[in-house]
Amino acid sequence: MKHIKPLISLLLGVAMTLASVTAIAANDITIGVLGVMSGASASWGLTNKYSAEATANMYNAKGGIVIDGKKYRIKIVTIDEKNDPKLAVAGAERLTSQGIKYIIGPNIDSTATSVAPVMDRAGAMHFPYAFSKALYLPPKGSSVLGMVASYQAGPTIYKYLKNNKGVKSVSFVARNEADALNQQKGGVVAAKALGLKVKNRKATYEPGTTDFFPVVSKLVRGRRAPDLLVLSGVAPADAPLLIKAARELGYKGFISTETAQDIKILNEAAGSAANGFISVGGASTPAISSKYMNSFIRAYKKVAGEWNDEAGTKVYALEMILRNLQKAGAGAIEDTSKFRASMDTFNEVNPFIKGGQERLVFTGSAFFKQKRQLGVPMVVNEVRDGKFKTLFIGSVE
Repeated sequence: MKHIKPLISLLLGVAMTLASVTAIAANDITIGVLGVMSGASASWGLTNKYSAEATANMYNAKGGIVIDGKKYRIKIVTIDEKNDPKLAVAGAERLTSQGIKYIIGPNIDSTATSVAPVMDRAGAMHFPYAFSKALYLPPKGSSVLGMVASYQAGPTIYKYLKNNKGVKSVSFVARNEADALNQQKGGVVAAKALGLKVKNRKATYEPGTTDFFPVVSKLVRGRRAPDLLVLSGVAPADAPLLIKAARELGYKGFISTETAQDIKILNEAAGSAANGFISVGGASTPAISSKYMNSFIRAYKKVAGEWNDEAGTKVYALEMILRNLQKAGAGAIEDTSKFRASMDTFNEVNPFIKGGQERLVFTGSAFFKQKRQLGVPMVVNEVRDGKFKTLFIGSVE
């Protein structure tokens, strides 16, 4: 018996050593998701959350991501800032105080702008879905635009409709909030530059509006009706109500937006009235999605309980963060300057679009004078029979 206790102590010591080695070998890389996950714009932040969790699950199912020969598991921490700049700042401070260096979101200009100083102070980076150019221009460096901006997609969509569908006139309507109003102003400038007649450039509605008939009737009746009605910066919950109001008022023209939308919400609230609605999408339509994208869709459904088409855009954020960390090396996990240095030369095959021709890159130099944008393809979708169909694929630059 006297030999058993020393043996037990030895075995416990070995076990503790092995546990320590295992813990080191399976270190977490923690990624934050900070966005609007409640209210009319909730699907934007929730889709970020579910996309990050799905991607993390895909990597973790294989033991994690290998960086400099070492495997790291991916951990996701999420915060709902309820589209409130004060809550966004509090959320950013909470995440960065935990040592989190990479944060996906926020989704709106006001919240994204409010957290940028927090990121700078903490030496962190965030990947917002906000279009304010001030976030991405030098000397700023901590913000990376997560999708195609309205001022990039808008002119491309208008030009396509002008050249292919005979569109000659356009009107704009926006929620009375800074983000949507900025997109409305940018859309007007782009439309005029293309030679389109702008019939209405200032139509707005208040947040929380549910009856859109008074607003839309001023835009689409009689001679006031444009060939194209643009829903500037429209939230997923508002889009189907605006579309339905326009169609029930007899509007026969085109309706478009530069923001990503959700087909389920469109179908439930607008039904067949959504046919022909044009919006920015992702790589999820069957015509272009790769096997890897289809795997992501399955992983996403396990997390969210359903598929949201907007995730075809949001899939890029965590994937590009992880792949650039691989390229930059383990030091970049804590030192974001190494991550930023690697962004300029990052270039891989886009794993989400079949064919192997599309590239996965950081872009945005033409707009921001530096690469501060995820190279998400400009996939433009049209609703047909309750589904998104790819209308065309454009390019940011």
